[in-house]
Formats: sequence, C-alpha cells, structure tokens
Amino acid sequence: MFEKNENVFNVLFDAASEGIIVVDEAQIIVSSNLAADTMFGYDKGELRGKPLNTLIPRKYHAGHPKHFKDFMAHSEKRQMGHGRDLFGVKKNGEEFPVEAGLNPFSIGGENYVMSLIIDISVRKEAQRQIKELNFELEGKIKVRTKELEESVQKLQKANKTLELEIKRRKEAENRIKNALQKEKELNELKTKFLSLVSHEFKTPLSGILTSVVLAGKYKLEDQQEKREKHLSTIKNKVHYLDNILNDFLSIERLESGRVNYKFSTFSLSKLINEVVYNANVTLKSGQEILYPRNIENITLQQDEKILELVLSNLLSNAIKYSPENTLIKFEAKTDGNKITFKVTDQGMGIPEKDQKHIFERYFRAENALLNQGTGIGLNIAKVHLENLGGSIRFKSQENAGTEFIVELPIDKE
Repeated sequence: MFEKNENVFNVLFDAASEGIIVVDEAQIIVSSNLAADTMFGYDKGELRGKPLNTLIPRKYHAGHPKHFKDFMAHSEKRQMGHGRDLFGVKKNGEEFPVEAGLNPFSIGGENYVMSLIIDISVRKEAQRQIKELNFELEGKIKVRTKELEESVQKLQKANKTLELEIKRRKEAENRIKNALQKEKELNELKTKFLSLVSHEFKTPLSGILTSVVLAGKYKLEDQQEKREKHLSTIKNKVHYLDNILNDFLSIERLESGRVNYKFSTFSLSKLINEVVYNANVTLKSGQEILYPRNIENITLQQDEKILELVLSNLLSNAIKYSPENTLIKFEAKTDGNKITFKVTDQGMGIPEKDQKHIFERYFRAENALLNQGTGIGLNIAKVHLENLGGSIRFKSQENAGTEFIVELPIDKE
C-alpha cells in the first residue's frame, strides 16, 4: 500500500505546473520535479545533489547563504524576495525572472525547505510593454495638447488620435485582467484537483482498513460468509484505486506526449472476456452484463491495452450509475474495417444541461456528485480513441439510462 501511495505522490509531484525544488540545511538540492528540471534546462533528476547556488546568478552568491540561514532560524512559510526582483540561472547561463515561495518542513529530524518556483518571464515582458506603451502615450498626449492651442481642426485630429491610443491602453489593461483571471481560475482548478485526489483516495482506503479489521474478527468456520463479504469489499476498493491511479498516469502521459501506442493483433473474444471479467468484480446485487459470445473468429489490429482501458471505463460507469437488479448491455458489431462497441445501462442518465460538458476533464454531472469518481475517465477515453482514429459519442435521458457508442478501425494500419 505504501508503494502505491508513493507512486501517486510521484505522479502528482511531477504533474505540478510549478517548479518544485527541495533543499536540505546544507543548501544541497535533494529533489526536484520535472517542471523545475525543464525550467532550468536540466535533464530529469540531474539537479539532485547540486548546491542551491547552481540555480542562483553568481552576483547573488555572496549574500544568499546569510539570507538562507536567517530564514532557517526563523522558519516560516512565506514568499521569497519581498520588494525585490528575483532571478534564476539556467544550465546554459541564461538568467530569467522568477517568483518563489518558501515552505519549511521536517522529516525524520532533518530540516528541509521546499520552494515553489514560477517563471514570470512572460508577465515581466507584458509589464514592460505596458510601461513602454504608457510612456509612448504620455509623449503623444503632450504633442497633441500643444496642437490643440493652434487650431480647432488640429484639436479634432488630435482627439481622434488620442481616442485610438486610449483604446489601445484599455485593450492592454483588458489583456492583463484576462491573464489575472486565467491565473485565478488555474489556482482554483489546482485546489479542486488536490481536494478531489485527497477525497477519492481517503474514502476507499478507510473502507479497506475497516474491512480488514472486521474480517480479522471472523475466525470461525461458520463466519466464512461474513469474512468473504469484507474480502469482496477490499477487492472492490483496491480495484477502484487501481483505476484512479491508471487514470492519473494516463493524463500525465498524454500531457507530456509520452504515449507510445503498441499495436498488435488480438482476439475480440479475448478482449471482451477480460473486460467483462474485471467488471464482474464491481457488480451490484442483481446486476447482470449481457455481452456477445460467438465472436471467436474476429481479430483486431489495435492497441489492446488502451482499448481495454476505454471499454473498462464505460462498463465501470454503467455499473456505478445504475441501481441494483438492472441489465447492462455490452455489444460489439463489425462493418467492413470498422467495429462499433455499445454500452447501454438503465441508470440515472445525464441531465441535458450537463451533456455538452461530459467529456471535459474533471467535470461531473450534477446528479452524480455524490458518487465516487474523478471526472477524468471519459476525457482520457476520448483523447485515446481520437489518437487511434476512432470516436466516442453518447445518447442519454435523465432517469432512463445512457448509451455510449465507440467506433474504431479494426485494422489501424
């Protein structure tokens, strides 16, 4: 379980958009994430073991140790360099402006500082352009004011030019406002994401711990049924956590462009049996999956693991959002070089006002907020299918059920 949590931490650490640098009391870098490595022009893991001064311009080296010791002596979470411009230096010697927040912490009696670093080169350039535009505008206003004294005609001409400059200034101000709004939305999305991860892992882990404790109490032979019930709960929770972890790993690979699709020839029957077998573990009482049987002669030339991931996600959703004692239909039909999969449930359906957002990352329909889920499975499925030359769509009616349709080439080549 520790290793699994550690894997999740590493994924979240490297998925962060800000650069993260961790140093010990000797100002030696003990860890950095992918964003920090890229920001400073280093390969992944290359910064580990280097002195912090490696990332600081040489002209600040003399005074930095004292600032660091003062901070450690009065250790508290704060922004770095109040009232001053901060700069980092890349591996190639290039300096660039940064913002940095300092967060002290201790592990095993050792003190460390974690710094969140943002490259603000774009923001500084925007501020420079605004300042330059303002300076230019002030000069033109002086010229126009002098011309106003000469004639009414020049006054009208100057006013038109001035109005144009004011419009440009307002447009620049609006761009800054939009940039600040986007930054605010990004921070809100990051907070929502971290809260989502915390909740989605904490709840299943609590259920697993409770079931382990209770299962350990049923030691007699006639208590086997109760013990099996709790073991089944543990199995379901672990399966759920494994799916979440796979989703997060898929997002990380998709965003970093490290998805390497592996095409192979495989049996459609084998694929469907595997997907249904895994889905049966999570079935509610009385639920049943109706799936095709006589398909042994059909083979596909596709990425088997990705297709299994997509279909498993659709079946998992059908089970999760359908009540007990319902039928879930899983169909597969070929037509030329195209295969169509359909997953139909009798569940809660998707509200009409939410349907246009259903493939957006982290979005969850209003009537599904109380169900476990991350809101990323369908987004991942859509991106993978489009990369494989396929598509996904759906039909849904609230309180009547949903049907997802996946179309894909039988032979990717």
